[in-house]
Amino acid sequence: MARFHPLPVAAVDRLTDDSVALTLTVPSELREEYRHTPGQHLALRRRVDGTEIRRTYSICSPAPDPADEGPGTLRVGVRLVDGGAFSTYALKEINLGDELEVMTPAGRFTLEPAPGLYAAVVGGSGITPVLSIVSTLLARDPEARFCLIRSDRTAASTMFLEEVADLKDRYPERLQLVTVLSREEQQAGLPSGRLDSERLTGLLPALLPVERVAGWFLCGPYGLVQGAEKALRGLGVDRARIHQEIFHVDAGSPGAVIVSAPTHSTVTARLDGRAGTWPVGEGESLLETVLRNRPDAPYACKGGVCGTCRAFLVSGQVRMDRNFALETEETEAGYVLACQSHPVTEKVELDFDR
Repeated sequence: MARFHPLPVAAVDRLTDDSVALTLTVPSELREEYRHTPGQHLALRRRVDGTEIRRTYSICSPAPDPADEGPGTLRVGVRLVDGGAFSTYALKEINLGDELEVMTPAGRFTLEPAPGLYAAVVGGSGITPVLSIVSTLLARDPEARFCLIRSDRTAASTMFLEEVADLKDRYPERLQLVTVLSREEQQAGLPSGRLDSERLTGLLPALLPVERVAGWFLCGPYGLVQGAEKALRGLGVDRARIHQEIFHVDAGSPGAVIVSAPTHSTVTARLDGRAGTWPVGEGESLLETVLRNRPDAPYACKGGVCGTCRAFLVSGQVRMDRNFALETEETEAGYVLACQSHPVTEKVELDFDR
C-alpha cells in the first residue's frame, strides 16, 4: 500500500520563470519504500485551512539499479498552474530544509530497461517522467536507443533544458533529440508550430523506422497526446506499444455516457487486507464513499488522470465519468478509477489490493 512520509527538501532549483525542480532526501530506512521504476510519480500533500491538498509530480531523476539500495534522493519538476494551490506554494514558499509529505511511488507509465529502440513525444512538463525513463534506460542498457521528440512554447519556457542537453552529449549515438517550439522560430531544426496529428503523421516516419520502435511514450497536454496517438495508429502502430500519461485535461474533454444510477447502492472495498461495506451517498464517487470510512484509501488527483486510485472491480457495474490513466488492457481486465466511478448496480465490490 502507498504511504506518506515526511521528506526534507535538499534543493530547490529554478528551471524556468514558472517551474522549479525539488530534490527530496530519502532517509536510509525508507529507501526501499521509495524504490521506483522509471516513469513513476509521487503524490505530495499539504493542508490549507483544514483542507487537504494532493498533487502528483513525476520523478525526473534516474531510477536506482535493482542491485543497489533504494534512492537517497528523489527529484520532481513542478510547473506553475494558474491558481494552483500546490504549484504556487512550490514556486513561492518551499525552501531548503522544509519537510514535505510524500507518498511512496506509483504509476504505470513506465519502462523497464531492455535492448531496443524506444521513442517519446512530449509537451511541456511532459518531459519530466520521460527524463527518468531515458536517463535510466541509456545508463543501464548499452543496446538501447531512444528518440525524444519534445514540444515547448519557447526555449526560455523549456523545462530541464540543460539536463536533456547533457544526456545528448553523454549518449550522442544512442539519443536522438528533436525539438519543436510552437511560438518561437529556431535558427536550426524544425519550423515552429504545434505538433498536431497531421504534422506528426508526416514527421515521425522521416525521423525513425516507426515499425521498429518497441515502445512509444506520449506525455503532456491532452490534445498533444491524443494527436500523437492518432498519428501512430494511422501509421499502423499497435495499441499495446503506445503508452500515455496526460498532465492537463480541459474541462470540455470527453467523458463517459451518463447511465442511470440506482436509488440506493453500497460499495464493499478491500484495502490493505481489510474489507468494509458502506452506503454510497447521493452523487458520490466510490472513492469519496470509501474515503469517508477509510481515510487511507489511495488517491492523488481525483481527476481521472494519475491512476493512483486504481481498483479491481470484483462484482457489480460502474460508470466512469473520465479515464485518462488506465490503458485499454487494464479496463478490459476489470480495473476502474475509483475517483471517477459511480454505481450502476445496487451492490459494487472493489479491491484496491490487486
